[in-house]
This record gives sequence, structure tokens and C-alpha cells, in this order.
Amino acid sequence: MVAICPNPFRDKACILSRRVASLLNSNGFDTCFCPIFADDGDAVLPDDLTFRPLSEAAPDCSLIVVIGGDGTILHAARQIHPHAVPLIGINLGSKGFMANLEPEEYEYVLRAARGEYRLSRRMKLDVSLYRNGLEICRDQALNDVVMHGYGDCIKITALCNDSRITAFSGDGIILSTPTGSTGYSMSAGGPIVEPDAEAIIISPICAHMMSSRSFVLGSGNVITVEMEKQHDRRAYLSVDGTSVMDLSGGDRLVVRRSESFTHMADLGLRSFYAIAFEKLR
Repeated sequence: MVAICPNPFRDKACILSRRVASLLNSNGFDTCFCPIFADDGDAVLPDDLTFRPLSEAAPDCSLIVVIGGDGTILHAARQIHPHAVPLIGINLGSKGFMANLEPEEYEYVLRAARGEYRLSRRMKLDVSLYRNGLEICRDQALNDVVMHGYGDCIKITALCNDSRITAFSGDGIILSTPTGSTGYSMSAGGPIVEPDAEAIIISPICAHMMSSRSFVLGSGNVITVEMEKQHDRRAYLSVDGTSVMDLSGGDRLVVRRSESFTHMADLGLRSFYAIAFEKLR
């Protein structure tokens, strides 16, 4: 079974999704439609198609085709956890660093369905938030974890294995995987890291210090971020841009490499460097 996962805001009336399904069906593959953002009140889905939740379909699938942008792929990756099913993206977004194909290349999906790809194993981060010594939130990030003020500066201290590496006041801080290095982290001045690497990237956001720099740390480290008492200032935690919760002064974030990975099907049509050069120039 191949799951086809359209973003209904990008693939209107599932036009491209239908083409992909027709291609795969005519070559002997069973398919199912599993739209992302289907629970959004503004999402419009065609009445003539049958849909399944991706989390329910994932155990039966050998491949997941995501039709949308990087945000759509991130949502799909969260929904299939803990099943290690390879994903391949067809880019209908603005940048599409994670997507392997452009819309006019959709016929290459057949190669992926036949298993003719290299498996790209993407590191994830385990995220735990502690308040008053108790763990109040646990999550996983494929892209990044962000602590950010609601329009106010917040005071942050970051430690690596209990050794302080930076402390500053600013808009916030980003802890990114290599996959997420071309996202918010890059916009905040962080480095670009090839996605198959294993590292934790720490990037301050608009820090009020002249020596503010990003750090690239080994994946075996444990990163702790402490937020000082905020008084009347408000801040939030965001995981992959989707899971958002308000923070309180004194909250402590602990991030480490996850034991699980997200798998991407790489057809080798273009290198990561070629993609970065084309999309960032």
C-alpha cells in the first residue's frame, strides 16, 4: 500500500494526488488517500474520494507520498510515528528543501514505489519540558524546537552536559536538527548542515550581545535550556512549528538525540548542495 497525502490548501481538488494514484494503480500498486490538515475547518476535500487518517494507514504502507511543502512533510512525519515508513515529497510549497520531487517530476514516484531509492535517515530530537522539577511535556522534533517570547525579550541560559555554553537576553533560541538547519535556524544566522548528518544546532534569536553565535554540537550531548523568571513577560515553546504551549518563568527544556529516525526516500535526482544552491540564491 502507498499512502498519498495531499495538503488540500496546496493540491486543490487533489488534482496532482489523483495523477499519482492513477500512475501507481495502473502499475499494480494499491493506494489510499490520507490528507494532511484534514481537520482544519477551512480544508476543502473532494466528495468523490475516500480518505483515511495517516496514523491509521501507516502500519500497512511501504511508502508515503506527501504532496505539499516542508510543513506538510513535517506534519506527515509526526503522524506516522513510530512506524519507520519512508516518505517522499512532491513540492507544492515555497522552498521545499525536504521534498525530493517537483510537480512535473511526479512520475518518479513509481521508482520510489518499486524501492529504487536510497534511504536517507533523518535524526530527530527528544524534547522534555520541566516545571517545578516535574516533566509536563514530552515530544519529538524532526526540524526544530523553539523557545520564543511573545514580543518581549526573555533571558535564556543554554548548557551542554551541565556546562554553560551561552546566556543572553533576546527573542528566543532554536535547537535544530540537520534537517531543520535550512529552516528557522538558517534565518536566525545558523549554519546549513547536510540532512543526513547527526548534530544539534543551537541558534540564538536576536540576542542582545555582540558575541552571539550559533553552536554545532555532537549528537550525543544533552542540551538544557533554562528560562529565568519572566515576571509579566510571556513566552512559548514550539516543536516543529506545530506543537505549541505557553512557558512559565523557571521552566527547563531538555533536548537529546532520539533513538528513532524519520526515513526519506532519496531518488538521487539532485544533491542536497544543488538544492540549497538553487533555492537560496
